[in-house]
Amino acid sequence: MHWNEHDPVVQAARRISDRLREADHRAWWVGGCVRDALLELEPKDIDIVTDASPEQIRALFPRTIAIGAKFGVICVMENGVATEVATFRSDGEYLDSRHPDSVAFGSPEEDAARRDFTINALMYDPFSREIVDHAGGRNDLDARILRAIGDPEKRFREDALRLLRAVRFASRFDLAIEPRTRQAISDLAPTITHISAERIRDEIIHIFTGPRPAAGLSLLDGFGLLEPILPEVAAMKGVAQPPAFHPEGDVFLHTCLALDNLPPKASPALAIGVLLHDIGKPPTYEEADRIRFNKHHAVGAEMADEICRRLRFSNADRKRIVAIVDQHMRFMDVTRMKPSTLRQFLAQDGFDEHLQAHRADCLASHGDLDNYRLCLAKLEEFLREADKPGLPLPLITGHDLIAVGYPPGPRMGEILGAVREKQLDGELHSLDQALEWVKETFPASRSG
Repeated sequence: MHWNEHDPVVQAARRISDRLREADHRAWWVGGCVRDALLELEPKDIDIVTDASPEQIRALFPRTIAIGAKFGVICVMENGVATEVATFRSDGEYLDSRHPDSVAFGSPEEDAARRDFTINALMYDPFSREIVDHAGGRNDLDARILRAIGDPEKRFREDALRLLRAVRFASRFDLAIEPRTRQAISDLAPTITHISAERIRDEIIHIFTGPRPAAGLSLLDGFGLLEPILPEVAAMKGVAQPPAFHPEGDVFLHTCLALDNLPPKASPALAIGVLLHDIGKPPTYEEADRIRFNKHHAVGAEMADEICRRLRFSNADRKRIVAIVDQHMRFMDVTRMKPSTLRQFLAQDGFDEHLQAHRADCLASHGDLDNYRLCLAKLEEFLREADKPGLPLPLITGHDLIAVGYPPGPRMGEILGAVREKQLDGELHSLDQALEWVKETFPASRSG
C-alpha cells in the first residue's frame, strides 16, 4: 500500500496520528483515503478516527475548529492542511435525512457499521501499516463491487444523498452494484428530492467531472434519479436527430458520448455545460424538410440558467455554463466570420471551455474537427501578432476624439465601435491612421 510521503496531506496526517499515539490514543486513517490508496490513487484528503474524545483532541492540538463537535468531529490545522479527526461513534436515528439525532462514542466496529458503503469503511493503522476491515470492504474492492453496509434500505433512508454517492462511486471506479443495494436505490430514488439543492449540486459535479461521466448519466437514468433532479436532461431520451449530422442516435445518447469526450479534469462549468448543451432540443423539435431544432441554443441557455439557479450554482459558474450552451452553435460559422468577429469570439473569457465543449460535441456526432483545428490555428496566429494573450488595446479612446473636436454623445460610441472593427479586421494600425479614417468617415461637423 503506497502513500506519497512528500504530499503535505500525508505529512499532516502522520504528524497528527503521531501526536495522538504519543497520548496513548488509537489513530487510524479511514474511508476514501484508504480506498484510493488501495486503488493506487492519490487521496485528496485523509480523515482520521480515534478513541480520543473531542475535548481530548482539542487539548492535544493548538489549532482546531469544532466543525461537528456534537458528532465527534474536530478539524485539526497542521501546517496549513485541514484534517478531520473524529471519535469512534455509532449514530442514532436520522430524522432529517442528513444528520443523526444523537451519537454515542464507541468502538471501531460500531464506527464502521454506521458508514455508507463497505469500500468506504476501510481503516488503516499508519503505525502497523495494516488494513482494519470490519465491513468486508477489502473483498468488495478486489471484486469491484459496491455494497451498502448492513440493510441498504436503512442506509439510504438515513441520508438520501447516498443514492447519488452510489452512482458516483460506481461510475468513477467502474464497480458493479450489489443486487440488494441496486434494488434499494431504485425503490428509494424518489426520496432524493428530500435533499438540499446544494448537496445535490455537489454530487452532480463529482459525477460529471469524474473519469466516466456517461456511465454516471446512464446510472442516474436507470435508477430513476435523473427525472427528479434533472427532468430537462431526462427529456432528451428518444428525441430523434437528423442522421446526416447525428448518425449516433438520439439527443440523450449524443450527450452521453459528448460527456465521455471531455478532457481529463474538466472544470465543473465545462462538464455541466456539455451535459446541458442540447437541452433546448426537445422543446424546439420540429419536422419540416428534415428534423430541425431552430434556436435550440437560445432556448437551452434560458433553461440552463434556470437549472443552475435551482441547483444553487455560483453566479460565476452559472454564467460560464449558460455561455457554453448559448454559444455552442457559433462554431458552425467560424469559417464565415469577419476577422474582427472571429478575434472577438476567440478572445472571450473562458474560450478554452467553449473550444473543449465544441470538440466533445463534434466527436459525439459527425467527428469532423475542422472548425476546432481552425480555431486553434487562428488562436496561435492572433497571439503571435499581438505578442500577448487577448485582443490588442483599442487604437483610440473617447478622449482622443474629444481632443480633435468630436463632442461627447451617442455618436461617439458608434465611432469607437467602427474604429475597433476596422482595427481587428487589420485595416487600421495606428492612432494617426485611425483619426484620419474617422475624419473622412465621420466628419466633425456631422458628429453631433
